[in-house]
Amino acid sequence: MNSGKVLLGILAGAAAGALLGILFAPDKGEKTRKKIAKKGEDYVDSLKEKFDDFIDNISVKMDEVKEEVSDFAEQTKTKVSEAKKATKTANG
Repeated sequence: MNSGKVLLGILAGAAAGALLGILFAPDKGEKTRKKIAKKGEDYVDSLKEKFDDFIDNISVKMDEVKEEVSDFAEQTKTKVSEAKKATKTANG
C-alpha cells in the first residue's frame, strides 16, 4: 500500500505542477481553461489505467492465495485420512 501512496503523491504533485505552469502561462483565459481541462482528463485517464492495473494485480494475487489455501486444505484432508487409517489399523 505504501507504493500506492507514493504513486498517488507523485501524480498529485505532477498535476499541481502542470496546473501552476498553465495558470502562469501568458495565454488567454479560455485557452488556459481548455488546457487545464485537457490535462485533467489526461491525468484522470492515467489514474484510471493505473487503478485498473492495481485491481488486476490484486485479483491475480487473491487467486494465487485461494489456490494455495485449497491445496493446503487438500493436503490436510489427506493427512487426516491417513492418520485415521493408521489409528484403525493400530487398534485393529
